[in-house]
Parts: sequence; structure tokens; C-alpha cells
Amino acid sequence: MKLVSKHKKLLFFLALLAGIGVITLFYFWNPANNIIFPKCLFYSATNLYCPGCGSQRAIHQILHGQIMAGLKYNYLIGFLVLVLGYQLYVYISQEQFNKNTKNILHKPMATKFILILVIFFWILRNIPFYPFNTLAP
Repeated sequence: MKLVSKHKKLLFFLALLAGIGVITLFYFWNPANNIIFPKCLFYSATNLYCPGCGSQRAIHQILHGQIMAGLKYNYLIGFLVLVLGYQLYVYISQEQFNKNTKNILHKPMATKFILILVIFFWILRNIPFYPFNTLAP
């Protein structure tokens, strides 16, 4: 733990560079027709969609300004953006402005809510008739 706090700025910078690299990769190469992106192992094994299926294509579409097309691939991407945005807000307010911001996502109730949401999404997107089949990528 001491090593992490000692090199926190370096680790943040490396994570930022990695994030920019991943975003660049998703911007310039379409996962729908490029073999450098991994296929979903769960879908390959079961022919069922996991909660993350369609995320790579969704990210590519959203980065190109096609928000609705991206969300149609995976509606959880919108929720993920909210969660990551909130996490970034908490991090910046604590680290840069020294505010004592409590992270509500670190509460057991928030964890349970997110888990239940993901499980329901996972189940519903595999029901093969309308309106549930609109959740499939």
C-alpha cells in the first residue's frame, strides 16, 4: 500500500495513458469487423449474451457520435458512463481539491443494486421475444 501512495501520480498518469490508448484503438478500428478485438467467450460457449456483449461495438459507435446506435448494442454502457463519471468526480474532489467526498458507490446497498441491475439485464436480454429481444446486441 505504501508503494501505491508513493507513486500515485505516476500510476494515475500511466492509467490515463492506457485509457487514451484504448479509446484511440476503439475509435480507429471497428470491433464489428476487426480480428484484433476478442470475441465473447460466454457467447461462444453458450450462445447466450452476457451483460457485456456488444460493449466494444457500443464504444466504437459512441466515440463516433452515434450515441443511440451505441446504446442499442449495450444499454448498460450508459449506466457505466454514469458510474465512471461519478467515480472520477469523487477522485478529483478528494485528490485535487482535498474535499472529504463520501463515495456512495462504496456502500453495500449500492453494490447490491448494481449487481441486481446487471443480473436482470443479463436475463432479460436473452429472452427471445419482443420487447426483450431489443436488449440483445
